[in-house]
Amino acid sequence: MSSEKKEIDHEITVSSSTSRDVEKKPAEIIEHKHIEMQEDISAELEALLQTDPATGLTTAEAQKRLIDFGKNELAESKTNPILKFLSFFTGAIAYLIEVACLFAVIVKHWIDFGIILALLFVNAFIGFIEEARAESALDALKQTLALKAKVWRDAQFVEIDVAELVPGDVIGLRLGDIIPADARLLGISVTGGETEGTLQIDQSALTGESLPVEKKKGSTVYSSSIVKQGQMLAVVTKTGSNTFIGRAANLISITVEQGHFQKIVNSIGNFLILVTVVLVSIIFIYQMVKFRGTEQGKFLTVLGNVLVLTIAAIPVGLPTVLSVTMAVGAKQLAAKKVIVKRLTAVEEMASVSVLCSDKTGTLTLNELTFDEPYLCPGYTKDDILLFSYLSAEPGANDPIETAVRFAAESDLEILQSRPNKHEVPGYKVTGFVPFNPNTKMSYATVIDNNTKEVFKVAKGAPQVIIKLVGGNDDAVHAVNSLAARGLRALGIARTVPGDLETFDLVGMITLLDPPRPDSAETIKRCGEYGVEVKMITGDQLIIAKEVAHRLGMNRVILDAGYLVDPEKSDEEVTRNCERADGFAQVIPEHKYRVVELLQKRGLLVGMTGDGVNDAPALKKANVGIAVHGCTDAARSAADIVLLAPGLSTIVDGITTSRAIFQRMRSYALYRITSTVHFLMFFFFITLIEDWTMRAILLILIALLNDGATLVISVDNAKISERPDKWRLGQLITLSIVLGTLLTAASFTHFYIARDVFHKSLEEIETIMYLHISSCPHFVIFSTRLSGYFWENLPSPIFIIAVLGTQVFAMFISIYGLLTEPIGWAWGVTIIAISLGYFVILDFVKVMLFRYWSFELTAKLWPSKSRKTKLLNRKADAISKAKIAKTVAKVRKVILISRVLLAFKQARTTTIRAIEIQ
Repeated sequence: MSSEKKEIDHEITVSSSTSRDVEKKPAEIIEHKHIEMQEDISAELEALLQTDPATGLTTAEAQKRLIDFGKNELAESKTNPILKFLSFFTGAIAYLIEVACLFAVIVKHWIDFGIILALLFVNAFIGFIEEARAESALDALKQTLALKAKVWRDAQFVEIDVAELVPGDVIGLRLGDIIPADARLLGISVTGGETEGTLQIDQSALTGESLPVEKKKGSTVYSSSIVKQGQMLAVVTKTGSNTFIGRAANLISITVEQGHFQKIVNSIGNFLILVTVVLVSIIFIYQMVKFRGTEQGKFLTVLGNVLVLTIAAIPVGLPTVLSVTMAVGAKQLAAKKVIVKRLTAVEEMASVSVLCSDKTGTLTLNELTFDEPYLCPGYTKDDILLFSYLSAEPGANDPIETAVRFAAESDLEILQSRPNKHEVPGYKVTGFVPFNPNTKMSYATVIDNNTKEVFKVAKGAPQVIIKLVGGNDDAVHAVNSLAARGLRALGIARTVPGDLETFDLVGMITLLDPPRPDSAETIKRCGEYGVEVKMITGDQLIIAKEVAHRLGMNRVILDAGYLVDPEKSDEEVTRNCERADGFAQVIPEHKYRVVELLQKRGLLVGMTGDGVNDAPALKKANVGIAVHGCTDAARSAADIVLLAPGLSTIVDGITTSRAIFQRMRSYALYRITSTVHFLMFFFFITLIEDWTMRAILLILIALLNDGATLVISVDNAKISERPDKWRLGQLITLSIVLGTLLTAASFTHFYIARDVFHKSLEEIETIMYLHISSCPHFVIFSTRLSGYFWENLPSPIFIIAVLGTQVFAMFISIYGLLTEPIGWAWGVTIIAISLGYFVILDFVKVMLFRYWSFELTAKLWPSKSRKTKLLNRKADAISKAKIAKTVAKVRKVILISRVLLAFKQARTTTIRAIEIQ
């Protein structure tokens, strides 16, 4: 907030002191210096950089340094595809399934063994194929490097492979060269003479700066950036993994973390393993003791009994159903030009609450364009466009000249309909002096074909053009105001009629890398879905604030130095990172740190980017998103790639992923509930009544029900307005509650059938088979939503699949295909009760969701960590409310000050116009 207040004070001061400044002394243009990243060069390394530029290193010395520092290339690390495939057989649920598979071999249940093994391999193949991860990340980074370099060796200027460069080598840099290593400019031309010239370096892919950066003697240029103008010798300072781009590669290679989704699945698996192992072990011990000395008490017999129970209880289909659901979602996203490279990113995207976005090329177009110009009295926008076009160098490969020509050709009618693209109708350029780095301007001599008037047009740096016209305080204030907003200005002047030596100021053209047309709307829509967008850029702070303002964001932008301030604790830095709207002047390590700090706060972070500098943060983020037109390095490090320009498809990704998340959570809740019910009922019925169900019926229940729920991947889903969370405590608690109620229903069926209707054991088995198959299965109609089941009805195919399996189970029970027949009355009644019971459970679920909150858990389980977290949440809520109120006040002050400044400028302009007349 303080930075904005300073801007306001500055503007008010400038506006109120204008008249006094005119009387006292001419206004001066305030120079906004470009803030360079500081390179750390040790004293030992500095000593090696004192190479004679005329001779360079000797071959012997270069070879010695090559041994000491290694080759100038990025280290490569490849993953063994076999080990990668085997990694899909790890995890809590996978281990439990594998143990069951082993037991099936021991007791020679070969059908069970085949089914379990098939499910394991299906899940592994889905994951392996869909998650063909980007191990080409380092290869892609290597492709951005130059292949050859011109270097002084043994007093000869020769061409060598860039891999052979060492610190202390003197290299030549020319227009169009890709810089082969980090180097320091020597201020000596490639031909050997001293030069006061500068280089224009495009380092946007590395730092995110939207404009070419001017580098002079002593400045550092970075590997893989491009020389846009000038030529100079430089001494190599760092090579290989020690370069700017090398450090980015190192960050990518060390970012190997277990995904959020895998953690969730493992947590669910750990809970189910614990319940299964404890209860099944008790049953195993009970049967071994009770039937000791009998045929039923043999080890393999008892092991076979509990194995069947284990197979039926554990969710062998859980990984497969979730993988298929995500794969279907990935296909839906592909139709919207959103390519998913890592399958679990589909689920994680639904939980993202903070989206960190690169600015240049992501939120903006990464191309200079005309902004609103400053015009002197008597001139129009068409005038300044025409004069800037006449003084632009034809065919120049310069972003500023390109922007000037494009704007004029787009807006001026006389340039749109001309037959010859190399001429300007009504005008003829008879002389042209291109831009000179020393004079900082270009000239054009022009004839007006209609009046035969000859005049000159000058275009150049604002201070040079203002001096050319004899000074103009209003223009100086305008330039300072533009510069304070991060806008680059160029002055345009033309000679007065009849005098080719006296110039009159036309105005100032302003250039900016503008936001993409859809960026502001995307940020707004992300906010509506509870996703906060933070801008992270290597560009200058003032430019970042201007772009943030144009995107409708707040202007609380932190300088990168804040992220590594040794005087501030990690907790303080993290808290302020969470509150900030963006970060400026960052390098790859800073972007990586922002993502890391936000993740430590428990937030799921998305990151969008397009450059080499974004690659480490893309890899570190929970969901890395490479935008259209990105570099190979960014594409390789990302989990999701956007094929359409802009960020609008990210909103499609959010909505689709949340629909997928709802389906996955629905299935997980249903499956955990079914497992809890299954284990609880058979545990107690075995201990109390010593009753069991035949293995074939147990396996049939598991296969039919899991097979039917595969269609959940195409079910209707209600998209939440806030980021989704698994809330495992809530999920498991609800599963236990629902499982307990289902267990009560199962015991009711058992005892009514046995004690009220006096059914035989064979008929009881059929009744319990149909009940256990249908009652828990219909619960999936309830678990689809956190609200009442009728708020969003399931898709027809889902209804048909779920009801179809139970109708099949009903016919088996009625006609006794695998069991004792029970007739139509019992079959239809059990199905009807199961349908009615799920409605009762639905009300229980809604009540639990309604009253469940973190505050409730902190009261029920008042651990120290929960209490601390609750206090922090309340404090953050109060702080955010205060900040929002302060922002509103500051914006009001800014608006009022700008209105006053506009009135002041309008009054000054009117007075000057009257004086001229």
